[in-house]
Formats: sequence, C-alpha cells, structure tokens
Amino acid sequence: MVSVSLESAIQSPREFLTNIYRAAVNRALPLATIGQYLPKPPKGRTLVLGAGKAGASMAQALEALWPQDAPLSGLVVTRYGHTPPRPEGLPMRIEIVEAAHPVPDAASMVAAQRILALTQDLTSDDLVLSLISGGGSSLLVLPVEGLTLDDKQRINRELLESGASIGEMNCVRKHLSRIKGGQLAAACGPAKVITLTISDVPGDEPAVIASGPTVPDETTCLDALSILNRYHIEIPPNVRDGLEKGWLETPDPSDAAFRDHQVHLIATPRQSLEAAAAAARDAGIVAHILSDEIEGESREVGKVHGALARSVANSESPFTRPCVILSGGETTVTVRQRQPGKRKGRGGRAGEFCLGLAQALRNQPDVWALAADTDGIDGVEDNAGAFVTPDTLARAEAAGCKLGDHLDRNDAYSYFDAIGDLMITGPTHTNVNDFRAILIL
Repeated sequence: MVSVSLESAIQSPREFLTNIYRAAVNRALPLATIGQYLPKPPKGRTLVLGAGKAGASMAQALEALWPQDAPLSGLVVTRYGHTPPRPEGLPMRIEIVEAAHPVPDAASMVAAQRILALTQDLTSDDLVLSLISGGGSSLLVLPVEGLTLDDKQRINRELLESGASIGEMNCVRKHLSRIKGGQLAAACGPAKVITLTISDVPGDEPAVIASGPTVPDETTCLDALSILNRYHIEIPPNVRDGLEKGWLETPDPSDAAFRDHQVHLIATPRQSLEAAAAAARDAGIVAHILSDEIEGESREVGKVHGALARSVANSESPFTRPCVILSGGETTVTVRQRQPGKRKGRGGRAGEFCLGLAQALRNQPDVWALAADTDGIDGVEDNAGAFVTPDTLARAEAAGCKLGDHLDRNDAYSYFDAIGDLMITGPTHTNVNDFRAILIL
C-alpha cells in the first residue's frame, strides 16, 4: 500500500509524485489482477504462450495461482532484463526467454518460431492461455516470406522514428508477420484459446496490444500499404505485391478460430490512473484525470499540459489548487533530421513530454510534474521518465543546457540527467504505458 499525505506533498513534491506513480504501477501488477480471470483446468493439457514486457511476471502469477496438481507448460518471451526474481519455493512450469525491444533481434525470431511450433498437435480437450502485454510486437517476430529480419528491424525503426501512432505501427506489423494479427490463435486450433492481456494502448483495443497475435484483425493489407506509403517506408517489391493483391491478409472476426475465444483485460491504463487519483485524494489533494487515451507529439502534448497547469496556478481555471492533474495514453516522438557532426539525442516519450512541459511552464511557481513510462523504461534508456520543477529551466541553464537545443535533437535524457531530474526505477514488470502527473500547490 502506497502512503502519501498533504504535508508530504507540500514538503516533498517529488516524493508525492513518486508515490502516486507507484500506486499506478502496483494496480497493474499481474499477481494482483490475474486470478479472477483464470478458468478451471481443462480435460487435456494447458499450454501457456505469451509475449510482452509484463510476460514474465504474468507467467509467474499464473504459476502461483494455477492448481499444482494440474498440468501446466509453455513459453513466454519478455524484454531483456524484465524477468522478475522468482519467488522462493515457486516451481518453474513455464519457460521464460528474453529478446529485444523496441527493435527486434534474432532472439525475437527464435522465440516466435518456438511458440508457433508448440501449437502443433493440440486437441479440442486442450486449453491455450495467451499472456499478452505491450512490447510483444517486437518480442515476437516471424516475418512473411520475402522479408528478412534485417528488413523487419529497419521497418520497425523507421516506424518508431516516423511519428506513426501505435495503431498504425501495429497494422503494418500484423501484415508483415506470420504470427501476429490473430495468426497465432488460428494455429492453436482446435484447442480453446483464452487471452489474458494488459493494455498499453489508447482505447484498450486487444487487437492493437502487441499486434494482437491471438485476436481477430479488422485491418487490411491496403491499410498497411497506405501507412507505409504515408511515412515513405520502403519494403521489398514481392512483399509490396503481396499487400497490393491481398495475399497477406490476416484472420478477421468471422474466422472460425475465434468462435469460442475469450479475451480478458486484466489491467488497463484507466485503472492505474484511478489508483493514483485515489492515493492523491487519500492525502487530501483533489485529483483530476484528463484522459487515459491521449495521443500526439510528446512535446506538443507537454505544452498543452503546461498551459493548463499555468491556468490552474494562476486561478484562471475551474480546477482549484492544491490539485494533481493526471493523464495517460501513448504519445509519439518524431525524430528530427540529424545534421552531420551533431550529437545524437537520447530519450523517449516521457522525457520529450517533460521538455515541452518545462518550456510551456516557464519556471511557473508551485508546479511540479512527473512523466514516466509504467514499465520503468522510457524508450531505450535506463530511466522511467523525468521530473519538472519550478526551477527546471534555471538549473538547466546554469548547467549549460539550452532547452531548445535538446528539443532539436530529441535529447531529453541528457537535459534532465544534467540537473539530476531523471526518474530511475528499473523494470516494473508491468506495462500500462504513459503516466503523467502535474501537482499544483
């Protein structure tokens, strides 16, 4: 249980923000949520297949709650370093492997091949429990014929840097894969499939989470082709031909593979924001949840939040202080064109949001903020996110950091590192995406 108080918020705003972040993360931990969705063991065997940043903790939670005398086996892939320590005395029945995120590697491909192979010889007496969480798109990679791993890595990298939304990225990923977009569920027939998923996407659409390997896909080859064209991403001619002629279509909702399929959202961004809001209110601070579905350019979203915070601080808003403003979703970062000789920037969505927020706040008194990814990793760095304080700009200027320069090269990490305002948690073993909290005292 996370404990906060009004006095602690006033005396240590960073500690207050950290505590309500922890309340949000704790609400999404699999062991606290998965039990109510587990079915009874089947007549046959139970096979567990999964992928995502929360995959290992979901597997351990399942092992702890599944009857010890009931058969249980399978394979789950998670991100490097995201396997939690195994609880003492908990026997391992589900194999856990690790691979790369956000750009796939050879281990991602091996994991996908092994998972697909495990679906052979399933019967109608068997049950497949699919454990899916954000990050699975990179961790589970099996390219269509004519596409190499190098191609997939390049396409994935270009999508990440293009500013494409998560829905757009995953539409492309599905149609360039032999396992995503419901194709894993189709391979599991005639066994019953139950998908247990942690949402990291705006709208909590299971088909978007990890590119929906076990749920039907309503997008088409032409949708994927349109997205590739929009962001000027090249693909091999034979694969483009396959998209144009519809040869790479994925199973849609009418497919028999989904007739008895069940999907359960065991944790969502909204639930985590509500947990943070409850922790704030317990401390006597009014909490406002803007939305758990905010998308757009991270820096621009930061500027909008900054304008709102200034309005509240200056008593020009219906919100009155003290209060905390919460939001979630999945923003994007469009990587700016790199100029020869200029240092490459470091950072992720949360850090870039904080740069935009700090720019808009302009050293506004009595406003503190935290933006962090709930998986504990902002992009590919070692921080979860960053703090913004009333004197962020002044301290950064004193350290020789110009905010505009850091925005130009997407370099939030170096900016906040220079003033000691990175938030470093390590992997949290769950993932309900962006968490943002602005405290106005």
